[in-house]
Amino acid sequence: MDWTQQLTIVFATGYAMLLGGVIGVERELRNRPAGFRTHMLVAGASSLLLGIGMLWVDDSRQATQTVRIASDPLRLIEAVIAGVAFIGAGTIFSHGRADNITGITTAASLLMVAVIGIAAGLNYFVLSFAATILTLAVLTVLRLLDRRLRDRAGLRREHDPEG
Repeated sequence: MDWTQQLTIVFATGYAMLLGGVIGVERELRNRPAGFRTHMLVAGASSLLLGIGMLWVDDSRQATQTVRIASDPLRLIEAVIAGVAFIGAGTIFSHGRADNITGITTAASLLMVAVIGIAAGLNYFVLSFAATILTLAVLTVLRLLDRRLRDRAGLRREHDPEG
C-alpha cells in the first residue's frame, strides 16, 4: 500500500471539505437546517469513500495477480448518493399546508456537495472547483434575481422558504 496515494486521498478529502464548507457557509447564513459543518462532512465523506474504493481496487489487483477483480466504480457513487438522499430528506419539512415546504434547496445543495466531493475524490479538482462556483451562483445570484422578478410581478413574498 503506497502511502503517497493515501496522502493524495487525504488532500482530495480536505479539498472537497473546503469546497463543501464554502457552500455550507451560504446555507448557514440563510439559517438553513444543514449548514457549514454538514456540507463539509458530506463533501469530505463522498471524496473519502471514492478514494478508499479506488485505493482498495488498486491494492486488490496488485495483491492477487492471478485472480481478476471486477469492480464497478459507479456502485461507490450510487452508495454516496443513497446516503446523501437520506440526509437530504431530513432537511425537508412540511408545515401544515401542502404549499408550505422548506428545505428543498438545502437538500439539493447537499446532493451537489456530495457530487463535488465525488469529483474531488476522483481527482477532478478543476471540475469540483467550477461546480462549487456554479452552485454558489445558483444559491446567491439566482436567489436575488428571483426576488427581484417576484417583486416586479407583484407576487407576494410573505413566506420565502429558501430565503
